[in-house]
Amino acid sequence: MILSRCPGRNALPHRNPLRMNTYDQGLMWFRRDLRARDNAALHHALTRCRQVWCVFVFDTDILDPLPRADRRVEFIRESLLQLDAQLRELGREHGTANVGLIVRHARAQDAIPTLARQLRVQAVFANHDDEPAAHARDAHVLGDLAHAGIMFHGHKDHVIFERRELLTQAGHPFGVFTPYKNAWLKQLDAFQLKAYPVRRYAAALAARPETLATPVPSLAHIGFQTTNLAQIKIPPGTSGAHQLLEDFVQRIHRYQETRDFPAIKGPSYLSAHLRFGTISIRQLVSVAYPMHLQGMQGASTWLSELVWRDFYHQILANFPHVVDKAFKPEYDHLKFEHGKHAKELFAAWCEGRTGYPLVDAAMAQINQTGYMHNRLRMVVASFLVKDLGLHWQWGERYFAEHLIDFDLAANNGGWQWASSSGCDAQPWFRIFNPVTQSERFDPQGRFIRRYLPQLAALPDACIHAPWQARELELAAAGVELGKTYPRPVVDHAEARERTLLRYAVVKKSTTTRK
Repeated sequence: MILSRCPGRNALPHRNPLRMNTYDQGLMWFRRDLRARDNAALHHALTRCRQVWCVFVFDTDILDPLPRADRRVEFIRESLLQLDAQLRELGREHGTANVGLIVRHARAQDAIPTLARQLRVQAVFANHDDEPAAHARDAHVLGDLAHAGIMFHGHKDHVIFERRELLTQAGHPFGVFTPYKNAWLKQLDAFQLKAYPVRRYAAALAARPETLATPVPSLAHIGFQTTNLAQIKIPPGTSGAHQLLEDFVQRIHRYQETRDFPAIKGPSYLSAHLRFGTISIRQLVSVAYPMHLQGMQGASTWLSELVWRDFYHQILANFPHVVDKAFKPEYDHLKFEHGKHAKELFAAWCEGRTGYPLVDAAMAQINQTGYMHNRLRMVVASFLVKDLGLHWQWGERYFAEHLIDFDLAANNGGWQWASSSGCDAQPWFRIFNPVTQSERFDPQGRFIRRYLPQLAALPDACIHAPWQARELELAAAGVELGKTYPRPVVDHAEARERTLLRYAVVKKSTTTRK
C-alpha cells in the first residue's frame, strides 16, 4: 500500500487512460478544491477509473469547535451547491442521471473509509493538503483503506510548486523569499500551467445509489446559522471566483498603485476562492504570467503575491514546527506581556477599542465582514506584537477564527513576518507607526469613516490621531474621548522603546552566534 505521488515534472500530466493502471470504481474526495474544472485529483480519478463517485465531508473534527454562525461554513456550503450542479451537468452531457455530490456530516477519517467500502471502490483520489492536522487525518484514512485493500492517490493541485519541488543549490528548502521566487520563475513553464481536463472524461462519473442521492444539506441540518455572507462582496463558488477574476483583470494594471489603500478597490478579493479551491491557481498564474512577461508592473506585483502563497505553503510543508513555534528558534525566548492587563489590551485590540483609528477600523472590518485588507493585516499585527507587546500567536488565533480566507500557511507566515520571528520577516527593529501608516494609506480617512462612523465628522488632519485634536475640533465633530471614542491604550513612542528592549535578547543571541 503506497500513497501515490503527483506526476514528476517531466511526466505527461494528461496521459491516455488506456495506458494507465485502471480501476473499476473510484472515489473522488473533495476537500479544499471545490470545483469540477481543472482539478488534478478529479482528472486522475476520471482517467483511471471506469466509474467515479464524488464525496465531500463536513468534517466534525473541524466544524465542532467553530461558532455556530461561521461565514466559512456558509461559503463552503454555497460553493458545494455549485459544485454539485456542475457534476450533475457533466453527468447529463454524457447521459448519466443522478450524478452529483455525496455529502457526509461526520469525522472524515471515519466517513471516507466507510464510504469507500460501501461503494466497493478500489481507489480513493484526493488533492494534497499539507496542514499537519490534514496529514494526520490522511494517514489515518490511508491506514484504514490499506486494511481494506483500497489504494489512496494524492495529487498536487493547490499550488504551482509544492513540498520539495524547489530546493536551494545545497538541496534544502528555501527559507528566504527572493531566491525562492527566482527559482520559481526559472522553473515555471507550460507544463505547470496546463489545465487538467475534466469534461472530456466525465463519462466516468457514476450515478449515485438512491440511498446516497441526497441534496447538499442546509446549514441548519449541520448545526450552523446563516451569516451576513450574502451582503459581503465575496460571492461564493466558481461563479463568484470567475466574477471576481473578470473584474480584477480590468484593473490589474493598477494593482501596484492601489493595493495598499484600503478605501480603494485594489485587491483581487480572490483569497477565499484560492483557500477553498473554487478557482485553480494554474488559471490565475496563467492570467498574470503573460502580463508579467510583457512588463506590466501591476501583474508582476500580483504574481509575486501568488508566489508568496506558494512560498508559505512550502514553509509549512518543510518546517511544520512553525505551527507552534517561531521559524527562528531564538524568537521563542522573547518575553511577551501576560496577565490581566495583557488580556485587557488584547480585548481592546479584538474589539477595535485601541484608540488608534486605523487599527480599530481594520478590526471592525474583520469583525463585521470576515475580511481584512492585506495592508491592514500587517498594521494590526505589528500593533498587537510591537505596540501592545502581546504574543503573535494570540493574533494568529483570532484571525484563524474570523477570516473567511483563513489559510494556516499564509496566516502563520504573515503573523511571523510581522513579529520578525518568521522566514524572511521584517527586521525586529522595524516597527510600524499606526498613525503614519494611517496618514499614508488612508489620507482622507475614507476607510476609517466607513468603519468608525463616530469619527466621521472629524477633519482629515485630525482623524488619524483624535487625541491630538483641539477640544473645539472634537466638540464640533461630536467626539468625546473616553466616551464616544477611546483614548489610546498605549503611547506608540513608549511602546516602541519597550519593544526594542524586548527584542534585544534576539540581537544579543545573533551577535553571540557571529
